Amino acid sequence: MLTEPSPLASALLDRFAELAWTTDASKWLDGVVKIAAQLANCPLIQLYLLDATHTRLTLSAEWFEGSRRHETASLPSDYHDEQLLQYCLSQNRQLSIVPLDASLHQTGFLPESSRSWRSLLCLPLEDAEGHAVGLMVAASIATQDLATAATTLANLGRFALGQAHLLNRLRGAAQPAPTEVAPPRPCASGYGLIGDSPRMRTVYGLIGKVLHNPVSVLLTGETGTGKELVARAIHECGSRRSQAFIVQNCAALPEHLLESELFGYRKGAFTGAERDHEGLFDAANGGTLFLDEIGDMPLTLQAKLLRVLQEGEVRPLGSTRTHKVDVRIVAATHQDLHKRVEEGRFREDLYYRLSIFPIELPPLRDRDQDILRLARHFADKACSFLQRDTVRWSDAALEQLADYAFPGNVRELKGLVERAVLLCDSGELLPEHFSLRTVTDELDSTLNLRERLERVERNLLIDCLRKNGGNQSQAARELGLPRRTLLYRMERLGISAADI
Repeated sequence: MLTEPSPLASALLDRFAELAWTTDASKWLDGVVKIAAQLANCPLIQLYLLDATHTRLTLSAEWFEGSRRHETASLPSDYHDEQLLQYCLSQNRQLSIVPLDASLHQTGFLPESSRSWRSLLCLPLEDAEGHAVGLMVAASIATQDLATAATTLANLGRFALGQAHLLNRLRGAAQPAPTEVAPPRPCASGYGLIGDSPRMRTVYGLIGKVLHNPVSVLLTGETGTGKELVARAIHECGSRRSQAFIVQNCAALPEHLLESELFGYRKGAFTGAERDHEGLFDAANGGTLFLDEIGDMPLTLQAKLLRVLQEGEVRPLGSTRTHKVDVRIVAATHQDLHKRVEEGRFREDLYYRLSIFPIELPPLRDRDQDILRLARHFADKACSFLQRDTVRWSDAALEQLADYAFPGNVRELKGLVERAVLLCDSGELLPEHFSLRTVTDELDSTLNLRERLERVERNLLIDCLRKNGGNQSQAARELGLPRRTLLYRMERLGISAADI
């Protein structure tokens, strides 16, 4: 027996019946966002679409408090105040924030309301191939879990985009197709980087998409994977290549020195400030500032960095005035920033702003086919530097390198090859020229228990020090030891700089 549909279902069916005769894609999208608002019981629904170059979002439809408030507007290419949208889009993942805090989250894309927005849901909308092509945004002034309606809204959004695409094709069938601008393709040299493995080709593709887009870039990956080289490639192959490329390691300086180095200071700002000093933001004006180990930046400086990213303004220490700078930020870290946000050690708003375009660099153990190519490259460079003939490679040496895990990644490989070239007198690199630890060495049955434990501890410390480029403070933090304890154990186990 058929039952009478509910008033809401009847209203929605009537609305779909009206849209069935719509031939205008814009009106179709307007109608769908109204239906979405009714389904989600939300006062605000927005629909954003990406342009053909995938670099600009456009607000294509909006329903606000029961009346259509839709003004077609493109968001700026740097996504000022829109980092939540860009984060959701670039990560291609649902983003739900409850409660929404305007002092913590940038919500400039939401319309002004008499009451503060308290709940937000951002949904990426995918095409048939699984690529994100737009966003569905729902917001409420009540504290409610909008994620419960996520599946319904996502399905409705995909249906709306598919129908709008069909309407546009039917309308433009008699018109010549516009010429599309092809996205930038990776150059043959891999932007100066070495490697042709699938993981590196993915990195090249991401670099190509961000070269001429001024958004911030976050490079992640283990220590020694070449994050600074990628940052330099983004700068030197992009539109800012004629300007300065400045590098600063955020873990290398204490907080007060790092602040004065980044922002500069005025004469008399503190004891010893005898003249004005230009900061790195000013030195990189028009160019790129690479902030390595951003996860170690103190929280107070994170707030100042966020202001530079949002407003493009810098205030030197000891000054009451700000001034504008045009700097592209490329940040890097080997840490899990999302975890540090949860631990309260990294600002959530800065995390969203920096991770607009993340690029993860693969460890060397996932680039098997690149290892020998990199090894030959480093050997040729070392021979050129030493002004000696190019060395040959024995098959045994190449096989040994191919089977090694390289916990220190590319940096460790470079150091091992350079040392081997120095040790090589015969013109041919042999296995004995490489100080690679083998399973046989570690499990020598002639050692007693104490000696075995000391060997395991020694190898662990050496691996950690190599992984951190010889930085004892960073290695101690990773091992959970005081630096003084690490130094004592290094002395007791006979670990010297030559071993690292």
